[in-house]
Amino acid sequence: MASFETHRRRVHDTDRTVHARHSALRTCLVAFAPYGFRATYHHLCRSARIPRDLEKDPASLIRAVEELDAARRHWLADEAVFVARRRQEKAAGTRRPQSDGSWRDAGRASPGMLAYCPNPEFHPDEPLPAVVERVLRSVVPPTAASSWCLVCGRAGATTRWRSECYVHRLCARCGVSLGAERTAAKSNVCRARAERWSEIWRRAA
Repeated sequence: MASFETHRRRVHDTDRTVHARHSALRTCLVAFAPYGFRATYHHLCRSARIPRDLEKDPASLIRAVEELDAARRHWLADEAVFVARRRQEKAAGTRRPQSDGSWRDAGRASPGMLAYCPNPEFHPDEPLPAVVERVLRSVVPPTAASSWCLVCGRAGATTRWRSECYVHRLCARCGVSLGAERTAAKSNVCRARAERWSEIWRRAA
């Protein structure tokens, strides 16, 4: 699969159709989506003002991918520091990563998905680079790890949201998942979620 940078260039390529450029943006999101694919896509549609008819504003795709790329650069810089630290630790005989109170200790994020928001319409509304940088600099208190919001930087009120297989505890302020419990999904909930996502994807919501 081609790299993020390859698809970023394709989004900029005005010789391609707007739908091909939109597809390239989608592939960039597969590689890096701080809130998860769906919530990050929804955020970019709003922040870059991507219209339902892409022909009306092709430049919106460029605005979207550049915001995503700026956030990704923060993450890559953090990854480089982490990799260098791990090399030093391994050379010193330390095989397991040492806890440093960073976002990695929260145990809720995976590479490229630093602040998962399971509800695609409930996520931080600040620019992605600002949110990603804040998460990367966050310090998670050990005693509050299960209720600490990486974006807001504190523990607080929560709300619940059901996905297909899980009930998530969300930060009531920004929608970041603070944990989830597996549960039997209700078919009507799954169907409604799928229909709503279809509207979001087509920018009809």
